[in-house]
Amino acid sequence: MNAPIKAVIIDDEFLARKRVSNLISDIKEIELIEECSSGKEAIDVIITKKPDLIFLDIQMKDMTGFDVLKQIDPLIRPLIIFITAFDEFALKAFDFFAFDYLLKPFKDERFIQSTTKVIEMFILNKSGGLDKKISNLLKYIENPNLNFFEIKNTKLAIKSNGKISFIEKDKIKYIQASGYYAEIYTENKKHLLRESLNSLLEQLKFNKFIRIHRSTIINTSLIKEVLYSNYGEIDVKMEDEKLFRISKTHKKDFQKRMGI
Repeated sequence: MNAPIKAVIIDDEFLARKRVSNLISDIKEIELIEECSSGKEAIDVIITKKPDLIFLDIQMKDMTGFDVLKQIDPLIRPLIIFITAFDEFALKAFDFFAFDYLLKPFKDERFIQSTTKVIEMFILNKSGGLDKKISNLLKYIENPNLNFFEIKNTKLAIKSNGKISFIEKDKIKYIQASGYYAEIYTENKKHLLRESLNSLLEQLKFNKFIRIHRSTIINTSLIKEVLYSNYGEIDVKMEDEKLFRISKTHKKDFQKRMGI
């Protein structure tokens, strides 16, 4: 990356703009070209100066940050780091659409983390596909009920630490009961959710999941092998080599589902 990343700060609070400006001044890869105190001003600046990156406050006096984005042609729409005070609705949207955001009051380390991601995206030229994500985000903001229904068909909501995050159902490897909780395993993480396996199976019923034991649900698309013993017992080995015993209660259903 030769030329610096051209950035604009959009926030109606002077002290908030000043803080972001001071933090940017220590980052040689980012050049601050403008500060905007209103949504209207921001639209004009983005159209005329075409920044690479904007730090966008969601709640401004004249319009929201989402209103600003609706006025920007996707062809010149920059990368965005959202800045917001606590807003459960907005945070849920950001988490689902995988947008980075800074929650006021944020720490300096969190700001550096966000800008580092942006710099890496520019260096590796991995900003493609964000236009579609932004368009989907704006559709969700305009019609949350419709889009949240669509989300629930492909995503599982995980409520933890005062926020809701979403994981792709297809990326769930297996789920195990643990007391009052369910342990949900994905490729790189274990999620803990206070919910019954019956409830989770109902949410996953249109995907490739099956209950093989009173304490276990598995993703059938991630089965590596089915192992038979001399005593008629069946085990399944998952792609990560995890081994599960299929209980007698669920044996027939499993065999029928798998066609074996």
